[in-house]
Amino acid sequence: MLKNLQLLICTVGLFVAAVQREQNDGTKPSSTQALADSVDAETGLALDPHFTIVKAQCTGCHSPKLILQHRFTRDEWLSKIRWMQRNHKLWDLGETEKTVLDYLAKHYAPNQAAYSRREALRNVKWYKLEK
Repeated sequence: MLKNLQLLICTVGLFVAAVQREQNDGTKPSSTQALADSVDAETGLALDPHFTIVKAQCTGCHSPKLILQHRFTRDEWLSKIRWMQRNHKLWDLGETEKTVLDYLAKHYAPNQAAYSRREALRNVKWYKLEK
């Protein structure tokens, strides 16, 4: 029953996001495109079938910005959850823990773009500045 309710909540959330997107720019994206390109306007979190579960479990205690500013592996996210459970009385996530970890690992994992520097300069002609 919990899974059916979660699925219903996710479906409604995705429908609302697609309708809002259509109203904003006049185009009707495919449901896949709307999912891939969208973030929740309120939280800034990536829209995904599991978004509502993550929002309910994570933003009850802290700002979604705490998620957005970090990039962790699945194991590191699990470590953060355990730390919050030990130190901040986070409840047992139960059956939703796997869903939350899947979402975080998918959308907020380390990636090269988040940590990379620009490519080194090449063929630069240096000159001295005159006083």
